[in-house]
Amino acid sequence: MRQIISLSLPTQTTNQIKTRSALRGFNSVSGYIKYLLEMDNDLISESELLNTIKKSRQEYKTGKTVKAKSMAELL
Repeated sequence: MRQIISLSLPTQTTNQIKTRSALRGFNSVSGYIKYLLEMDNDLISESELLNTIKKSRQEYKTGKTVKAKSMAELL
């Protein structure tokens, strides 16, 4: 079921959203907003990033990393 959301935005922001959605090839602002939400869902949080970095550093210190001469060796 579809619902309508009404937003109160400054004219400059509204124009910017409309311009960007058109430049990105979207037929509507709704399509652009849906795309932005999907992209946001794919982002990791700062805490997830920091945890990954800590884990990677620990793996490096304990020698669990692979030293490759090129990307081809890793693949």
